[in-house]
Amino acid sequence: MDEKMTDVLGLRRKSKEIKRYVIITRVLALLVIILVAIVAIAYAISYFYDKFGSFTVKVNKYDMTRQGLTLSETPEYEKSVSVLNADIVYDMTNISGADIPKNVDMINGSHNGESYIAYTFYLINAGSDTLSYEGVMNIENVTKRIDEAIRIAVYINGEKTVYGKTKADGSGKESDCDKEFLASTIVMKNLREGLEPKGKDKYTVVIWLEGNDPECLDDLIGGTLKLSMDFTIKETT
Repeated sequence: MDEKMTDVLGLRRKSKEIKRYVIITRVLALLVIILVAIVAIAYAISYFYDKFGSFTVKVNKYDMTRQGLTLSETPEYEKSVSVLNADIVYDMTNISGADIPKNVDMINGSHNGESYIAYTFYLINAGSDTLSYEGVMNIENVTKRIDEAIRIAVYINGEKTVYGKTKADGSGKESDCDKEFLASTIVMKNLREGLEPKGKDKYTVVIWLEGNDPECLDDLIGGTLKLSMDFTIKETT
């Protein structure tokens, strides 16, 4: 093989190697862009979740599988669901509880007002056994002491109870509240006995910043609150 032919073959080999290198480089660059996009989306979701808070309803998955305890935003349901998420109010300002519509518990799913969160859901016994369960509303995170002036109304089958933090001086519940928070991280608990097969309990949760609370001051501006309500089956004697 003469020298010219060798040079030509060498050039062709180098050209193929360059093309392969370019392709690999482009693929790697594309993968990096995709990875950065995924991280950015995850960060954005985390940012808004942390900044604006949320309300989540959960059923223990084992209880859902074993006993058929399930959640739904409507009285009817098509499939078993163990987690529900309420829509967020991004710029909640203080209001009076008297401003909240009287029929706030008559609409299913998320039905927020301009300055309050309202969420209605159903806990359904889709199994074949009568059961008892406990519901616990937890404060998962709070910033800037926003819980000092927060009010949470819980309607259970139409019966309303308003919860709020103990007065700042420790003297008891606020005048507009029915009950105090159970603890610094627990709003309330309820034990429901004898939920029969196909039975359902209706819950409405309303959350607002009470403008008439003495602790509702400017230093609460920008505060966030995360709440969850967890349901588990209880064995009763």
